[in-house]
Amino acid sequence: MKSVLFPIAILVLASCGQNPKQSSNPLGAIGDSAMVVCAHPVAAQIGLDVLKQGGNAVDAAIAVQLGLLVTFPEAGNLGGGGFMVYRDKDGKLFSLDFREKAPAKSTTDMYLDKNKNVIPDLSVNGHLASGVPGTVAGLVDSHEKFGSLPWKDLVQPAIDLARKGVWLTKRAANNLNRIQPDLKKYNPTPPEFLLGDWKEGDTLKWTDLAFTLERIRDNGKAGFYEGKTTDDIVAEMKRGNGIITYEDLKNYKTRWLEPVVANYKEYKIISMGPPSSGGVALAQLLKSVEPFPIKDWGFNSVKTIHLMTEAERRVYADRAAFLGDPDFFAVPVRDLIADAYNDDRMKSFNPDSATKSSDIKEGIIPGYESEETTHISIVDKWGNAVAITTTLNEWFGNKVVVSGSGFFMNDEMDDFSAKPGVPNMFGLIGGEANKIEPGKTMLSAMTPTIIEKDNRLFMVLGSPGGSTIITSVFQVFLNVVEHGMGMQQAVHAKRTHSQWLPDVIAPEDSALTKEIETQLTSMGHTLKYRNRIGRVDAILVLPDGTLEGGADSKRGDDTARGY
Repeated sequence: MKSVLFPIAILVLASCGQNPKQSSNPLGAIGDSAMVVCAHPVAAQIGLDVLKQGGNAVDAAIAVQLGLLVTFPEAGNLGGGGFMVYRDKDGKLFSLDFREKAPAKSTTDMYLDKNKNVIPDLSVNGHLASGVPGTVAGLVDSHEKFGSLPWKDLVQPAIDLARKGVWLTKRAANNLNRIQPDLKKYNPTPPEFLLGDWKEGDTLKWTDLAFTLERIRDNGKAGFYEGKTTDDIVAEMKRGNGIITYEDLKNYKTRWLEPVVANYKEYKIISMGPPSSGGVALAQLLKSVEPFPIKDWGFNSVKTIHLMTEAERRVYADRAAFLGDPDFFAVPVRDLIADAYNDDRMKSFNPDSATKSSDIKEGIIPGYESEETTHISIVDKWGNAVAITTTLNEWFGNKVVVSGSGFFMNDEMDDFSAKPGVPNMFGLIGGEANKIEPGKTMLSAMTPTIIEKDNRLFMVLGSPGGSTIITSVFQVFLNVVEHGMGMQQAVHAKRTHSQWLPDVIAPEDSALTKEIETQLTSMGHTLKYRNRIGRVDAILVLPDGTLEGGADSKRGDDTARGY
């Protein structure tokens, strides 16, 4: 079998001294056979080279994820976790949960003071914010089940990148500069290689990380969950009063789960189920708006935005009450995505005025008791499709770099409900279903999604963005199927967001005209603009069978590569 090392080595050398260029094609990248869309041009090229060398979509996803670890440390990771949704060429469906888990020493009140109030930032910054990482286990397990190229060939490109260095884009340099105070504050052993005044065009080398990746290349899971890397993680936890232990790392296991499957008109929606809320919430949103003529109303019209907002309020209220880790909480997935349930939820919808979020509660189910991430979309030449979303939670996770191993740890413990009814960093409200318990997986908004039409692959998409992930995927899908946009246009189009609490519509800057603002305000909505919403990376199968990659290059360095 041919090695993928030679062409990728050439790419690594080029990335050290040149600014990777992106296609200016407004229709998005077009591929006759295969497509990779992800958050960085160098990582996208790594994935494309793997596909050209005969690798399948899972092979490419592994190589891209490890490439993003080096090129996009804001969210690409070894110290985090994620979810994968996979549809093979024959239409068989799979999903893998490799999300982080609460350490064994976790307690329900671990982020509360003596008066049972949440201690600010304790679940966000520093060592105690980390869950047990799952990324390496997820990549290895997906390779064992579906991979075709040798594991070592998929890891080596990231090793080469780490050792030789990566050219920093303007965004990457600015992001590193923004966390300089946190790097010094939260690292007992300062990561000297990350400290400095970074500029576009600088080269960042990850020497310790290269050795960590070599251990993973040579030993698979044992290269991370045993030996030196584990020693480094546990030592780092002890230095900063974290609670992850050898036993936590040794006992980590992934889960193969049934994806959430629902229908929207002639489309079949395939997404991630609990412990992600993404698939259930996306299905609920689509069920909620399906009876309404949004195609006639138009993109970002008053009626369309009002309807989407009202649906989002109801769905996010359900999310807070009903969604959590299915091993700890009986999540009523079938009931939540049923047509009748969502029709009933929308009975209180008033087309002329906003519903106060304070008046919206979770629905009634008979017999039932109670910004950062990165996404990869890949389709290979055989028609296998992968949607994989991974995260450290906030930009650069908890800001702690594991000394001696050279990677950031996550701050995913903030995705639990530190206290029911108190919002996390994304403003999401949680309840008893998502309380902290040892060994439990925290709830997520990640929404890696694959769409079929007429039993054939139609679209692959997903996004980072915390609580806005779900609504970003929701709107991009509607942009294509209801508003007639191509993939790139749909991804670049301005978005809005609402999530029950806080009681606002959050449009992107310049998303709405003054006239639309005035009409929404008169209906009782409060508007609060934000800089950007999500960074969707997606693939659309065109009628002639070719692939259009839509990379969110207006909101990041995201890139599509196809052949």
